[in-house]
Amino acid sequence: MVPRKSRPYLDVIFLYRKADIMKEKIELIRNEMLEKLNLINNSKELQDLKVEYLGKKGPIAELLSSMGSLSIEEKKEFGPIINGIKNEINELIDNKNKELESIKLNEKLENEKIDISLPATKIKTGSKHPMTRIQEQFEDLFVSMGYTVYEGPELESDENCFQKLNIAKGHPARDAQDTFYLENEFENYLLRSQTSTAQVRAMEENVEKGPIKIVCPGKVYRRDEDATHSHQFMQIEGLVIDENVSMADLKGTLELFVKKFLGEKTEVRFRPSFFPFTEPSVEVDVSCFKCGGKGCNLCKSTGWIEVLGAGMVHPNVLEMSGYDSNKYQGFAFGTGMDRFAMFKYGITDIRTIYGNDMRFIEQFNRKDED
Repeated sequence: MVPRKSRPYLDVIFLYRKADIMKEKIELIRNEMLEKLNLINNSKELQDLKVEYLGKKGPIAELLSSMGSLSIEEKKEFGPIINGIKNEINELIDNKNKELESIKLNEKLENEKIDISLPATKIKTGSKHPMTRIQEQFEDLFVSMGYTVYEGPELESDENCFQKLNIAKGHPARDAQDTFYLENEFENYLLRSQTSTAQVRAMEENVEKGPIKIVCPGKVYRRDEDATHSHQFMQIEGLVIDENVSMADLKGTLELFVKKFLGEKTEVRFRPSFFPFTEPSVEVDVSCFKCGGKGCNLCKSTGWIEVLGAGMVHPNVLEMSGYDSNKYQGFAFGTGMDRFAMFKYGITDIRTIYGNDMRFIEQFNRKDED
């Protein structure tokens, strides 16, 4: 048998013919894909199209799998062509996806467009309660004078509320008619009737038994309720302990406090009084802000209004909290913040303060007091 002669020119022709067929097939795939791509309206359809052409069962995967039967020369020829269409389809799909996202965003912006020419919706703002305002003003004033704000619990022991404040058993302040006591196994506990209990705690917590300069704001509770008294009200007490503290220091502190809070023209008067936890003790009056000291129904024609009690800390109180009364002296003062709120805002019934009547609270929806 005569061997067949090799005809390389025929192989070249065949290779070029296969290349033409491959290019025609790829062009057909490309045109078909573009036609479908132009009809896409949403992301789901676009994803389905991507799977159809670039998925495992798609025409591109089919072309790539056919590469295994080709010669090295054919692979060099067809490989770049197939990868080229694959990359082109990916790019077309990515561009279409960006186009769809842009359309979606524009539609959202159009739907959510705000007409800035429309009248604004009135937003109802809240306001600080008058007692919150008063407490913050008290604290700011005393902090500026070098005091530290100290707070204690509202549920207290009989010992802290009375015994360590030099209030002996049988004192009227211990009467159940005046104080909210707990029952059963908690009978030795009560709702504090004065913020002086915080002073006791501050002295006992001061392990080194050194100087103290604090104010103690908070709620207190007593069995009393009428136009000028409430079963719950706000007090603030001050305590200063140091060496060589005198009555002159107390007097100067209270005069500064009153004039800063009620006005420089306010006159201050000190009257001798008695409190079990201070000795000597005083009550402090201020000139009536309504009549200017001339006499009216508010001050009962006296020209003066009582605002707080004060005095030098009793040596027994110092000793019971571990202080050496021969080395340290101190002064204390206390007042009802509710009373100052009534003075400042012209409130005639203390029960109004805690009534949660929005008509009352909304009157303080101003920033002029802050």
